[in-house]
Amino acid sequence: MNIDKSKLRIHKIGVEEIPVLVEYRLAYLAELQGEKDEATKIQLKKDLELYFRKSLEEGRFFAFYAETEGMIISFGGMVIKEIPGDLNKPSYLEGDILNMYTIPEARRQGISAMILEQLINEAKAMGISKVALHTSKDGEILYRKFGFSEPVYPYLELVLNTDNFSH
Repeated sequence: MNIDKSKLRIHKIGVEEIPVLVEYRLAYLAELQGEKDEATKIQLKKDLELYFRKSLEEGRFFAFYAETEGMIISFGGMVIKEIPGDLNKPSYLEGDILNMYTIPEARRQGISAMILEQLINEAKAMGISKVALHTSKDGEILYRKFGFSEPVYPYLELVLNTDNFSH
């Protein structure tokens, strides 16, 4: 699929477009973790709808999609968290980019870069201090072009309950 960028539209997702968020999150997860049984997908769909509705309404999440000729081809979102501050400021906002996803046939045409640029611009406008993400080896090249680098402080994690979390 060769994308005509003159027909490409980037759109900020609102509450009325939660089904779009859910659809693309499910596609992303299926590609990352494999297909699941229908009952699992139905429950996850319900859980994601609740999560996105609450997060969008509370201003803790925003997302953009790229659309061309009535077809959504790319998606990216950001979770916003407020953290305690320091001697300079009482609190800070940080953003975590959540599942940048472009449909396979539209990849490697710069569309994810357009979504990423919108996410970063929105984060700047909101006063977000720092943006982080997890990346695949393929995605790392794109993110480094935008200035992403290793964190200043070492980043470690401890998975406390594998039933509640997967990589």
